[in-house]
Amino acid sequence: MSFTVLVPARLQSTRLPRKILADLGGVPMVVRVAQQAARSHAARVVVAADDKEIVQACQAHQVDCVLTRADHATGSDRLAEACTLLGLDGDDAVVNVQGDEPLIDPSLIDACAALLNTRPDCVMSTAAHAIDSASELGNPNVVKVVLDGAGRALYFSRAPIPWWRDGYANGITQLPQGHLPPLRHIGLYGYRAGFLRRFPTLPPCPLETIESLEQLRVLWHGERIAVHVSASRPGPGVDTPEDLVRVRQLLV
Repeated sequence: MSFTVLVPARLQSTRLPRKILADLGGVPMVVRVAQQAARSHAARVVVAADDKEIVQACQAHQVDCVLTRADHATGSDRLAEACTLLGLDGDDAVVNVQGDEPLIDPSLIDACAALLNTRPDCVMSTAAHAIDSASELGNPNVVKVVLDGAGRALYFSRAPIPWWRDGYANGITQLPQGHLPPLRHIGLYGYRAGFLRRFPTLPPCPLETIESLEQLRVLWHGERIAVHVSASRPGPGVDTPEDLVRVRQLLV
C-alpha cells in the first residue's frame, strides 16, 4: 500500500527544551527521525513543524517539511492541519512517527501501515510489545494496552492492566504466570487521513483527561484501533537529558 509518514515537530518541550533540534551525529534529531522513517516503504516523509527554525533545519538536509500553526493543543491537531496542507483525505494512509524517536524501526512503520490496510473496521492502527518486567508493568510512565480477540484495543492505561487478581494481592512482584503477557503501548499510529482530519472535531473525553492519553478519545467515540504486537521492543525515545545521552551513545 502507499502511505505517507508525518512527523509532528514542536520546538518547545517541558523536560528537554528544543530537543527536536538536538544534535545527533551531526544532524538535528528531527532530521534523524525523518531519515530513519525514509528507510520504510513510505511514499513520502514530511515533517509537520510549528516553527520556522525547524523548517530551516529540515530544508538544510533535504527533508520535506510543512509549517503548521503554533497553537495546536495536540500532535494530532498538527497532523490534521498537515493533511489539509498536503491534500490528504479519505482513505489515504498516514503513519505518525514521533519527532523524538530517532531509533524507530522502519519495519515497524511498515507493519503499522500494512495493518491499517487490512483492517477496514478500524480508523487507526498502532503497535505494542510484551512487557518483560514487573517494574515496567507498575510504572505509570509506561502506557499499557489490552486487546480484544480480534486484536483491537479495548483500553489504554498508565495503570497495570490487565490486573492479575490472584497474583497482585500483595503488590506487583512478578508478571502473570500462565496468561498472556501484559502489553506496552508503542506510540506509533497509522490513520486514515479522513479520520485524522475529523479527529480534532471530536470532543475530548473524561478518560483522556484522567489518564492523559489522547488515544482514549478515539475509543470513547466508538471508533476502533487495530494493534500490531511486535516481537521486539523499539529503540529508546528521547524525553529527558539522560535519554539524549543514551541515544547519542547508541549512535556512536
